[in-house]
Amino acid sequence: MKPSPTPESGHPLTDARNVLRWAHATHGPGLCVTASFGDATLAHLAATTIPGIEITLLDTGYLFAETEWFADSLRERFNLRLRVMRPQPDLDRDVWQTDTAACCAARKTEPLERALAGRTAWVTGLRRSDSATRSTTPLVHTDLLRGVEKINPLASWTDDDVATYATDNNLPEHPLADRGYSSIGCWPCTAPATDSADPRSGRWSGTEKTECGLHVS
Repeated sequence: MKPSPTPESGHPLTDARNVLRWAHATHGPGLCVTASFGDATLAHLAATTIPGIEITLLDTGYLFAETEWFADSLRERFNLRLRVMRPQPDLDRDVWQTDTAACCAARKTEPLERALAGRTAWVTGLRRSDSATRSTTPLVHTDLLRGVEKINPLASWTDDDVATYATDNNLPEHPLADRGYSSIGCWPCTAPATDSADPRSGRWSGTEKTECGLHVS
């Protein structure tokens, strides 16, 4: 395995592209890129840095209709190779009402495990500016739980970096972005942000839950 990349001191975009190039050179077909399609950033960046790379969407069955439309629109506009992973068909569809942890495990974590089967590395869109719990997100580390190298090329990007990238590349916004949804997950558990300083404050609002279980130490 090639040594982990050493980011340059320039613009985060340069570092992110370098990290993606290193990831592809190191892992080749073992690389799995997942995108939530809350915005177009990672999908566009990965597809333009590594032409032909497969982008995986974890479709929980409870995505907003706007998210499904947005992902399909980006697929057509940028000729994305989009792979959609869905939950097993026999799960309890109403479990979210009583046990959100079990719901996330069945609709997000289990499909991710299948998406990562046979892969050696996982690229995510995690950013340190997402929330306090993600403030120390590294560019590259080993996900011991899943036995893969976890790569977060956008880790150092700020909201301004994302906005600048979208403007420079004429990327569309998610349809819910202008309605106060600064972080977009499943419709039963996502509301407009309640705290302007915390983009994820609308996720599982009113509970102590802050993560779905995909990104655990």
